[in-house]
Amino acid sequence: MNWFSLTLICFFLYGMQRFLYKVSAQRNCNTAWTTLSFMGTVALISTFLWFGSDEVLKNLPWLLLLSLINSLTFFVDTIVTIEALRYLPTTVVYPVTRMSAVLVVIFSVVYFQDRLNPYQITGIVLAIGVILTLTRFSEEEKREYGNIRKGLVLIVLAVLSGTVAAVSSKFAALYTNQMAFIALTYTLSMLFSLGLRKPFEKGGASPHYGEALLIGFIMGLVNFGAFYTLLKAMEIGPLSLIIPVVGMNFVIANILASIVYGERLTWLKAAGILMTVASLLLMKLGQS
Repeated sequence: MNWFSLTLICFFLYGMQRFLYKVSAQRNCNTAWTTLSFMGTVALISTFLWFGSDEVLKNLPWLLLLSLINSLTFFVDTIVTIEALRYLPTTVVYPVTRMSAVLVVIFSVVYFQDRLNPYQITGIVLAIGVILTLTRFSEEEKREYGNIRKGLVLIVLAVLSGTVAAVSSKFAALYTNQMAFIALTYTLSMLFSLGLRKPFEKGGASPHYGEALLIGFIMGLVNFGAFYTLLKAMEIGPLSLIIPVVGMNFVIANILASIVYGERLTWLKAAGILMTVASLLLMKLGQS
């Protein structure tokens, strides 16, 4: 398969994964237990497949360093995104967190010495407009959503951690064994999850772990397929194009949240979503 077909598969699978984040938050599952099951599922599958292959380890120092960086940033991204959904709707959280794609494009331009063309510059300007649009709340929304400021802080953390996770994945796709990278990354993330079980219980999460573990397991199955195809796409395709396309996956999550949970889509939020899609498409067009 070519890199664009792989990218489209990532787009749909990550959209499903992000909807499952919403399900976990909506059902007040303990985020640490959800992520423990999620990371553990991917770690087991990838470890089994790695040991079953005849791959020889290459660039062990790179593998260890990139796995540590990726596991930590991806874990933080997952945790803060799920927690942000407790304070803000998907129509705000997902479009704004996907602005990490803009930072990835900028990194690609600086690191790989690419030149920004008018399409990409317009896309970045639109991205800034999205942030300004989707972080404006009416008095009614402030009363409805509660602690908006905390939600926005969590979103900023998600954008920064998501950017580092994407960049480290690109380096891993180029310089390490992909299945070994997935196995080590998710094993470390699983260990991080173990350390956060008690804090989340104190935060008022549901003490019933069964549902959290089941949702996490389904997340893990979906994420394994998404992450593996993402690494394959990154191995042969341009980072500055792949990440913006995959970054539009929030549209699927928002549509499903609207259908399943009846989330209200105001004109302002709809405009923000359309601006986000336009921003990402412009950056894609700029790489054509």
